[in-house]
Amino acid sequence: MKIMKKPIRLDKKATAVVAAIAAVVCATVLLKSGSGQPANPGPPPRQGPASNASPATVTLESNQLNAIKIGTVGTYTFPVESPAVGCIDYDEDLSVQVFSSYQGKIITASNKLGDDVKKGQPLYTIDSPDLVQAESTLIAAVAANILYSNELVRAKALYGTNGVAQRELEQATSDANTAEGALKAAHDAVRVFGKTEDEINQIEASRKIDPVLVVPSPISGRITAKFAQPGLLVQPGSVPAPYIVSELSNVWLVVNVTESDSPLFQVGLPVAAHVMAYPGRIFEGEITRLGTTVDPNVHRLTVICEIPDPKRELRPGMVANFTIVVADPIVSVAIPTTGVDRNSDGTFESWVTVDRHVFAQRRVKIGMERDGRYQVLEGLHAGELVVTEGAVFLSNILYAPPAD
Repeated sequence: MKIMKKPIRLDKKATAVVAAIAAVVCATVLLKSGSGQPANPGPPPRQGPASNASPATVTLESNQLNAIKIGTVGTYTFPVESPAVGCIDYDEDLSVQVFSSYQGKIITASNKLGDDVKKGQPLYTIDSPDLVQAESTLIAAVAANILYSNELVRAKALYGTNGVAQRELEQATSDANTAEGALKAAHDAVRVFGKTEDEINQIEASRKIDPVLVVPSPISGRITAKFAQPGLLVQPGSVPAPYIVSELSNVWLVVNVTESDSPLFQVGLPVAAHVMAYPGRIFEGEITRLGTTVDPNVHRLTVICEIPDPKRELRPGMVANFTIVVADPIVSVAIPTTGVDRNSDGTFESWVTVDRHVFAQRRVKIGMERDGRYQVLEGLHAGELVVTEGAVFLSNILYAPPAD
C-alpha cells in the first residue's frame, strides 16, 4: 500500500527564521568568494616600487618615442657651495672722509653728490685764520730777509775800508743767515696748507695775504656723501666730514652667516654673486675678511667679500644672492632633471633601456642639483642608456595607461 506524505506547513514565524538563516549563508559565501568587493576600486596610489620587487617596464610604440629623449649617463663636476644673501656696500678701505686740516668757514663747495673727482682736484675752500697767520709770518720773514741781506752787503763793503769791525761783519752775516732760515721755514709752513710754489711766490712778491685754503680730494673716486655748505664752520676731525669720496672700482659684499655655517667660510674662498638689476650676470670675487666675533643676539658672523666692479655697475644697498665655494668640486654621475620623476613618497625614479624600445623603471638616489642636472648617488652607472627627457611621460603610461 502506498503511503501518501502530507506536505509540511510552516507558520509565519518559522518562515521568517528560515529566510534570515538563508540570507546569512548567502552573505558568507559571497564574502569568501570575493564577489562582495567593489567592481571598480580605482588605481592604487602612486608610489615607488619596493626595492626587492621586479622593476616595472613600459614598451613604447614608434610614434610614442618622439615624446622622449634618450642619452648616455655621463659625469658632471658639481661645485661644493654654500648659498647666502647679502648686500652691496662701499669698500671702507677705499672710502675717505675729507676733512680740512685747519679750522675755518667754508667759502665754496661746488662739487655735487655723485660727481666723479680726480686725486688732487679741489673739493671745497675755507677761510682759514691759521693760513692767514702762516702767510703773515711769511711776509714778515721776507721783509726781514731783505733787511738783513742789505745789512750784510753794506757790512762787507765797509769792512774793506776799515769802516766796520770784524765783529760787526760777523754779526751781520749771522743775522742774514737767520733771516734766510726763517724765510725758508715760513715758506714751507705755507706750503703745508696746499699752496703751490707759484702762489707762495706771488704772496712774497705782492706782500698780500690770500686767506683761501683749498681742500683737495685725496683719492680719485666718486662723491658718496656731502655735508659742506657755504658758511659752515669746519674743524679737523669734526664729524660729519664735509665730503666723503669713495673708490668704486671695488665694492664689498657683506653677509651675516649663521653660527653653524661659519666654519665653512674662509678668507680667500671664491664668491659668485647675482643681483636683481642684472639677471643672468655673475659678479665674481673672494672673501677678504671675517668678523672677529659672533653677534650674541642673532648668532651670526659677518663675512666681507671683495668684488671688482670696474664699470661701477653695483651700487651700495643692492641685495645680492651669492654662493661661496667651500670645498673642492666633486665629479659624479649625473642625469638631466627632466630624466627623473619624483614619487609621492619622496623617492626618485629614472628609466633605463637597452634597445631603445623597452624601458625599465629604476630607483635612484639624488644629491646636488646644478645647471639642470642631478647628482646621482645610487642607481645609475656611467655609460648606461637612460631617458634624459620625458621621464614623467613614461611614469604616466605606467600608472595610468591609455584606454584601448
